[in-house]
Amino acid sequence: MASQTPTRSLIDFALPVNGSGTRIARDIALIVFFSLITAGFARFVVHLPFTPVPITGQTLAVLLAGAALGSRRGAASMVLYAFAGSQLDVFAGGSNAAATSYSFEFTSGSSGLVWDLASGGYIIGFIPAAFIVGFLCERGWDQKSWIMIAMLAGNAALYIPGLLQLAFFVPNDKVFEYGLYPFIAGDLIKLYIAAISVPIAWKLLNLKQHRD
Repeated sequence: MASQTPTRSLIDFALPVNGSGTRIARDIALIVFFSLITAGFARFVVHLPFTPVPITGQTLAVLLAGAALGSRRGAASMVLYAFAGSQLDVFAGGSNAAATSYSFEFTSGSSGLVWDLASGGYIIGFIPAAFIVGFLCERGWDQKSWIMIAMLAGNAALYIPGLLQLAFFVPNDKVFEYGLYPFIAGDLIKLYIAAISVPIAWKLLNLKQHRD
């Protein structure tokens, strides 16, 4: 009989707990924590004068959430983030209508129903992105050279609903120009940071366990 593939994530090794009650409490706290991290990363915004979608650090938070928490908890943290944004100013500041050039700012955030926002499709895409990264990392991809492929797959997943929804807000022939091309370079940088951070975390964790 074939052995089952282990499906433990980084956080299960970093913060082990005993008992179902303690585990549930830990998982809820981590889901809330990574939602807050995503909200924090959303405050750092680069406005582009030609698109309603800003450049933010959210993608990095999404990839790290999936890698650290695993598929279900990572996705749950993004579900919480999306719901929280309907009432609280946790989303990025949005487009800067007055901007005539590139600008960077630390915004106070924004809120709204995701289907009413030009960038709302990307927020929806955070959920499958975190799930995919978590699913692959649970199966050992976060300790192999495949980590980059896992991050790339998750990053690509968030663009599908992102571009589909953006098409309702911009001319069809401008969807990729406004919603994809300007973000490729930045996403590759964030993807690279996430892809090297997780294996480093594993090495530090393994080193600590050997010392203990």
